[in-house]
Amino acid sequence: MDEVEVVVAHSERATVRVGDVFLKVDADQARIDVEVEVMSLAPVPTPEVLWRKPPVLAIAALPGATLGHLGGPSTGSPAAWAAAGAAIRKLHDAPLPPRPGRAGRSIVALTAELDDECELLVTNGVLPADLVTRNRQVAEAALRPWTPVFTHGDLQIEHVFVEGDEVTGIIDWSEAGQGDALFDLATFTLGHEEHLDDVIAGYGTDVDLDVIRAWWSLRSLLVVRWLTGHGFDPFAPGCEVDVLRSRM
Repeated sequence: MDEVEVVVAHSERATVRVGDVFLKVDADQARIDVEVEVMSLAPVPTPEVLWRKPPVLAIAALPGATLGHLGGPSTGSPAAWAAAGAAIRKLHDAPLPPRPGRAGRSIVALTAELDDECELLVTNGVLPADLVTRNRQVAEAALRPWTPVFTHGDLQIEHVFVEGDEVTGIIDWSEAGQGDALFDLATFTLGHEEHLDDVIAGYGTDVDLDVIRAWWSLRSLLVVRWLTGHGFDPFAPGCEVDVLRSRM
């Protein structure tokens, strides 16, 4: 019998692997609905949906492996990172999906959320005030008008699989929708700044590096308390708090 591997588990959702099948259990059925819909629209490789029985979605495992993980060493050749950049560009060039995604929050809503979160980080003693203030200043560059594209919305490095120098699939589409292209690029390169040039080379067009760095700060500020409260460690070497410290 295949071993059951817990991939991720917290109060909102859990994913387990049994052999070549991933079982995703989500308390919010709408997220599963979005995931299945956008995977059918995305012009990049995605996992095969095997079956659905709310609140469970079963998908097939992808060949290959990720390029690393946040807080760990990166793997893969520069060509593999460039291939990931090219796949992201193909997604961003696709026709828009029907609704906004996580990367599509309005500037007003995002600013309000960021300011509230920064205040809580300081008043609750989670992070020092100077670290929060500096990164809030850096994050300001991300709060600008942008043209909506088809975004993944949670394009962490663990969500892109490659084999050799070819992208074999992208997983976890529950946050996908219309959004800011640079949010995806920043999420994918968070904690792996050394591969940003490779990704952009594959992406094939100039991007505003100040906005990428701003998204690194903004995303990290917004998730530190959530991660801590859901059993993750943003203070681990190379993770979100180190990303914030690198901007000092």
